[in-house]
Amino acid sequence: MNSPTGREGLILGLASGKGGVGKTVVAIGLAQALAGTGRRVLLADGDLGLANVDVQLGLTPPRDLADVLAGEVPLREAALRHAGGFHVLAGRSGSGALASLGEPWLDRFVALLGEATRDFDIVVLDIGAGVETPSRRLAAACDTLLVVANDEPTSLTDAYAMLKLHGRDAPGADARIVVNAAADLAAGRRTHAVLDRTCRGFLGRGVPLAGVVRRDAKVRDAVRAQVPVLTRHPAAPAAQDLEALARQLFATAPHPAVA
Repeated sequence: MNSPTGREGLILGLASGKGGVGKTVVAIGLAQALAGTGRRVLLADGDLGLANVDVQLGLTPPRDLADVLAGEVPLREAALRHAGGFHVLAGRSGSGALASLGEPWLDRFVALLGEATRDFDIVVLDIGAGVETPSRRLAAACDTLLVVANDEPTSLTDAYAMLKLHGRDAPGADARIVVNAAADLAAGRRTHAVLDRTCRGFLGRGVPLAGVVRRDAKVRDAVRAQVPVLTRHPAAPAAQDLEALARQLFATAPHPAVA
C-alpha cells in the first residue's frame, strides 16, 4: 500500500471546526473497522490540547506522545495494541502542554507520523478541534483529511472554515466530509449537500461526502463503558456506518486498492 505522497503507508486525518461533534468516536471506530480488514493501523491522538483517545478506550498508557517527541522512547514502544486490533499512540490527557508546541516540535510530530507509516499501513490521526496553527499544520500533513460535522449551523460554519483554510494550507489536497449523528442516511446526505453548495459557491470547489454515521444511543453507551462501539455493539447502526465508511474510503481515489 503506497501513499500518494510517496510514504509507505497513509496518514488519514480527522478534524472538525468545533468540538462536540463526535470526531474521536469516529476516529476510534474507523481505526477498528480498518484494522478489521487486515490493515496495520495506528490510531494517534493529535489533539494537543485535550487528548482523550486513551480515556475513551479505558487505557492507562505508561508512555505517550510527549515521551516520544522528547526522544525518551521510540514510537513502537509507546504504541499500545488494543483488543480491537489496532495500536494506539496516546496523547497526554489532562495536560494542555502540547497545545503550545512551536514549529520545531510540530515538524518533529509530522516527521514522526511519516516514520510511523513504515510500520503501519494507515495512521489514523485524531486532530484537535478548531482551526489554530497546530491543528492546521497536522491537517496539512495528511494524505486525506476527513472533516467531521453534524447538522448544527455552528458545526457547518466551522467545518466550512476548516475546509477553506485547509485549501489554502494544502492546495489540491484530498478533503472529504463525514456527517456524524445524522437522523438517518438521507438526512446526512442533505447536511453534506448544504456544505457542498457553500463550498462551491464561495470556494469554487465542492467537497465529497466520505460517509454518514447515524445518531445512535449505543454510541453513548459505548463511550460511557470506555469500549469502542464496534466491540460493544457491532450490529448497531452507527457501527455498520463506520464499517461502511472504512470500505468507502478505499473504494475511491486517490487511495490505491489493497491486495
